[in-house]
Amino acid sequence: MTAADNRAGIWLMIGAVASFTVQDGLSRHLAGEYTVWQTIMIRYWFFAAFVLLLAWRQPLGFRAAVRTRQPGLNLARAVLHISEICVIVASFTLIGLINTHALFAVCPLIIAALAGPVLGERVGLARWLAIGAGFCGILIILRPGSDLFSPLAVLPLASAALFALYSVLTRLATRTEPSFVAFFWSGILGAAMMTAIGIWFWQPMPLAHWGLTVANGLVAILSNWLIIRCYTRAEANVVQPFAYLQLVFVMLMGVVVFGEPLEAATLIGAAIVVGAGLMTVMRIGRRQTQGA
Repeated sequence: MTAADNRAGIWLMIGAVASFTVQDGLSRHLAGEYTVWQTIMIRYWFFAAFVLLLAWRQPLGFRAAVRTRQPGLNLARAVLHISEICVIVASFTLIGLINTHALFAVCPLIIAALAGPVLGERVGLARWLAIGAGFCGILIILRPGSDLFSPLAVLPLASAALFALYSVLTRLATRTEPSFVAFFWSGILGAAMMTAIGIWFWQPMPLAHWGLTVANGLVAILSNWLIIRCYTRAEANVVQPFAYLQLVFVMLMGVVVFGEPLEAATLIGAAIVVGAGLMTVMRIGRRQTQGA
């Protein structure tokens, strides 16, 4: 890939995390007005429509594009994904966008820790030190004795752990099948399961809220399309550090739109977690480059 491709990929990643931030803000608002189940169910309907459209446009044809030899693994991934999304959206409504994302930033470090036992990858001393530093950052954010140091803080950490396991299983699934197969079944199975749950919590919505709901679904499609284009265009280790800009965007939205407080300890702890994550990403990228 050329330098121009990588530059384009960086801008696509920035656009993606900005879109994800808008999506999180809309989800926070809608889940606060209605229920997490209904909000996520409708979002998944848009996601399923998106992957179906992509599948119909695959050069090999629909059936060949979505055929999988590991349905159990894809079902497990879908369960993890819907669980992660429901937990994090619930966290948005209970402890806010800023605190949720500051704690969720530990996710890449959990992925790094799981890569050894699940994927058989070597996890060296430097990566373990980065993981330890990241969890020290989490303790600074939580500030034992503060209001945030409560059972509710488990929600974003649980969401990070669920997404980390989902990500590791996705890497496992894509070792033997195209990545689109894993992407497709996450959307279809997730939509089916969320509909089976969410339809029991349906609440009528006025026209204005339907507009926000449709916007939430469209932004979700845009976010996923930008991510796909990003990783198609650029090297993952080049663009991945820019994913952390979502934390900056979320902090701005939390303060400006939702009036959430931004405390010094949260900034310091988040900086440590992000720094540890960046160190891990750069070391993995350097190792992959040297091995190429």
